[in-house]
Amino acid sequence: MKLLPFTDHAAVDDSSTLGLPNDADPLSPSLDGVARIDLHFPRFTDGRAFSQAFLLRRRRGFQGEIRATGDVLVDQLAQMERSGFDVAVLRADQDMATAQRVLASYPGHKVGTYQGDAVDIQPHFRETREGAAA
Repeated sequence: MKLLPFTDHAAVDDSSTLGLPNDADPLSPSLDGVARIDLHFPRFTDGRAFSQAFLLRRRRGFQGEIRATGDVLVDQLAQMERSGFDVAVLRADQDMATAQRVLASYPGHKVGTYQGDAVDIQPHFRETREGAAA
């Protein structure tokens, strides 16, 4: 996952970027020509953007960039990655070095999990068994 400080994020106003409010249905907008979708966290306690990212990846098959914006905290990063986010724009008071350490702490976040995620659908034990059989 790519991390951006708050100061490096610029809202783009073109047809290739779609800003989706957290109360919007991610299954309804047209994604023709969309390369990036910005999902907004108005407060860290509002997790609807996690569901939006998951639905965009799994149900819509969106392959472009999904960017987390708004009240993005360091301790949300591992869950964001599992939900399908590619880029996280950290809230202004969040430390980039701490964010990088948090992500480095979960290099194989699937290890020990028994479920797939938005990016890797197969659970870890399934991949291990198939890898051993090959």
